[in-house]
Amino acid sequence: MRFFPESTLHQLEFDKVKELLVAQCRNEYARQKAINLRIHTLEEPIVRELTQANEYLHLQQAGLYFPNDFSVPLQKELHLLGIPGASLSGEQFMLIRKLAENTETIFRWFDAERRSAYPGLADVIAGGYYEKLIRNLIDEVLDETGQVKDQASEELHKIRMSLYRKRSELRKVFDRVTGKLAKLGYLTDIGESFMNGRRVLAVFAEQKRMVKGILHAESDSRRTSFIEPEEVTELNNQIFSLEHEESRELYRILRALTSRLSLYADLLKGYLTYSGEYDFIRAKAKLAAEMGASMPKIIDKAHLNLINAYHPLLLLYNRKAGKPTVPLQLKLDANNRILVISGPNAGGKTVTLKTAGLLQLMLQSGLLIPVSADSEMGIFKQMMIHIGDTQNLEFELSTYSSHLRHMKYFLEHANGKTLFFIDELGSGSDPNLGGAFAEVILEELALKHAFGIVTTHYLNLKVMANKVKGVINGAMQFDEQQLLPLYKLQVGKPGSSYTFSIAERIGLDKRLIEKARKLVDENHFQLDKLLNSTEQDLQRIELEKRKLQQLIHENEQLRKEMKQVMDKERHQQETEKIKLQNKHTEEKLIQLKDLERRLKSLVIEWRKAEQKEEVVKMIGAVLTGQKDQFKKSDLQRKVNEKYDELQGELQIGAKARLRQNRQVGIIKSIRGKKAILQIGQLPITVNAIDLVMLKEKEMPE
Repeated sequence: MRFFPESTLHQLEFDKVKELLVAQCRNEYARQKAINLRIHTLEEPIVRELTQANEYLHLQQAGLYFPNDFSVPLQKELHLLGIPGASLSGEQFMLIRKLAENTETIFRWFDAERRSAYPGLADVIAGGYYEKLIRNLIDEVLDETGQVKDQASEELHKIRMSLYRKRSELRKVFDRVTGKLAKLGYLTDIGESFMNGRRVLAVFAEQKRMVKGILHAESDSRRTSFIEPEEVTELNNQIFSLEHEESRELYRILRALTSRLSLYADLLKGYLTYSGEYDFIRAKAKLAAEMGASMPKIIDKAHLNLINAYHPLLLLYNRKAGKPTVPLQLKLDANNRILVISGPNAGGKTVTLKTAGLLQLMLQSGLLIPVSADSEMGIFKQMMIHIGDTQNLEFELSTYSSHLRHMKYFLEHANGKTLFFIDELGSGSDPNLGGAFAEVILEELALKHAFGIVTTHYLNLKVMANKVKGVINGAMQFDEQQLLPLYKLQVGKPGSSYTFSIAERIGLDKRLIEKARKLVDENHFQLDKLLNSTEQDLQRIELEKRKLQQLIHENEQLRKEMKQVMDKERHQQETEKIKLQNKHTEEKLIQLKDLERRLKSLVIEWRKAEQKEEVVKMIGAVLTGQKDQFKKSDLQRKVNEKYDELQGELQIGAKARLRQNRQVGIIKSIRGKKAILQIGQLPITVNAIDLVMLKEKEMPE
């Protein structure tokens, strides 16, 4: 991406975002890549890097582990590995082994399911492979501590066995000499020590001539002499010679191992690159998590549709300070390419410019940005900005002269793939003349189909915005009552500067305010007053709209809750009904089983009896009685479904049923122990004790 001026990245604070990214990196490869973060202008690398960061972010949010724990800089060791005749140490080989092991876990992690679920992350190792022979070659020579194994070569095994025997012999001889001299009182409290890699005795200085051997050194106080006894001198010489042979053999073995692994130097460099790439992706995901960032939809053309967008640095600062941050809603497309923002000072106009510019830079460098995932962002080839005082003392340029030089560059180089930001277009000169130039510049940029945001206080720019094709108005909202900016962008209308309102609120002399008003063109004053009034009305409408939406939301919640309650009640009723039906069915089954048992016994009697007619009559009586019992059972079920039983004394006019046959009627009179119950049109006299009062159940709607 091309920038103008060269300080664009610094002015938009892109370097601070890179510093945050560098702080998240663990290995040197990722840190260098973050420091030299590249801003792309092609869709393919942008989408690839955003997808990788987004997939890693989802891994972190799901609490899943990605196996990339290697962060040691191995560039030097891998460079030596590729040089003929070079030799690496055991520790260096162990680091290479850890790199290979780390790569193996990465390839194992990407099974078929994960390659499908995380194609962006899998793309990092696409075309690569894991070579297990690297670890096998190292394990044949070195143990887990990085020491060369005895079995690495026959010669090494032979030397170490000889060393073991000589050292054992030396220890026995030395212990015998030490015991003898200690009994004679020649040795100090130290007894023995090591000098120049050789085992020596600590002898009192006055007794040193009594001990035959080689004097290696004396203590600072001259009271102790360190002597190698002559009995062990030859053994020490032999051990020294064997140790020298061992060193030469170790060097030969490690050099041979280096030569064998040099075939895989390029492959190992690729492994190190995998580790660095995944650490860089992890750093981007960690930074995205801190910012609450996401991946918007990418469109391969000039386009900008920010939904709930935040300036990342302002968001982090306010979060640390416990302050809220107002999100930005902004859309620039082929029909509305240039937005002219007006409004009072310190209302957030410049922050809006910087937010849009910084988010575009982050997106095209492959960083997730703090916007809603529904946002849509295009790709631009160049970015031009003019923010702040650009006075140039070196070229003796005034603020306005420098401003015009910048505008000249804008007009000469802007095109349909340009995104520009101009803060206070036309400022620094006579309002009328500067406003005229600003209008011409803005119209020319619109003709070049460039995309951009312009802030201004000039009335003529507010008026022209809705007249020139592709240019629209916008305003930063302001609370006139509290004299506080709301930092909220409202697209579609110009904003007031609130010049006189602010002067009145801060208590400036009314006489001076009125005098200033008379100096202002009446039409200009009336228009600013109208903008002021319109903005306040729109704010009130917006507030009422939010309240109405809240009420609609609450009503919808109540409707859902009521439906849940009704569904639950209906379910309970159905459940009770099924329970009653099941109970009735169980009673019928019991009766049928009893009938079956009785009929079986009667059939047996029929077979035995001589007078079979009598048995047949008995069978008929049983069947008739069972039918009556079923009828009574059905009647009882119907009564139970319709009525509830009441306790207490009988009352005239109340409904009641007979205990025996379950018939229901109305109590007409009570005479002592007798009562008259009217069943349908027929009144009958019954015992009062045989009646049960009933109350009709309330049926659900």
